[in-house]
Amino acid sequence: MIGKQLVPLLVEAGHEVAGTTRSPDKAELLRQLGAEPVVVDVYDAAGLRAAVVAFAAQAVVHQLTDLPDDPAQIAAMGGANARMRTEGTANLLAAAAAAGASRLVAQSVAWELPSEGAVEAIAEHEAAVLGAGGVVVRYGQFYGPGTYFEGEPPAPPRIRVDEAARRTLPALDAPAGILTIVEE
Repeated sequence: MIGKQLVPLLVEAGHEVAGTTRSPDKAELLRQLGAEPVVVDVYDAAGLRAAVVAFAAQAVVHQLTDLPDDPAQIAAMGGANARMRTEGTANLLAAAAAAGASRLVAQSVAWELPSEGAVEAIAEHEAAVLGAGGVVVRYGQFYGPGTYFEGEPPAPPRIRVDEAARRTLPALDAPAGILTIVEE
């Protein structure tokens, strides 16, 4: 959700951006947003490493999630998102280290995901990012175009998705630690 908002801002700020996707169908969208599309599966550790090293990434902005299209399915499909936050994060951190990336920013949540194992997966994810000297960005629930809440905003903590993207840019220069992005 946030990638569609964040990529153009990164490009506008002068960054050369590679956008990853598992789906070849999404490559053109990434190109239109200004990124070089890279089709790779985060669970293919060797392929991911090769892609990140080939791009010579100086910074990695980890916005990977595996959430269903229907928010009512979050709890039932929580295992996929937990795997993304644990195994996916571990693979991406290893790829970033292999590329010599000096900055790491990774998405997390400022709200409680309603699925079994979510708390543990988020804690493992955040500990890994902080252990690598990165910045954990805890977002409130997104609302606005392309989110679960296009009309009415959700209960706090929340943040409009375009505002969340705008407020993420300074995280590239922030010291290692946790940054929470929610509405005041």
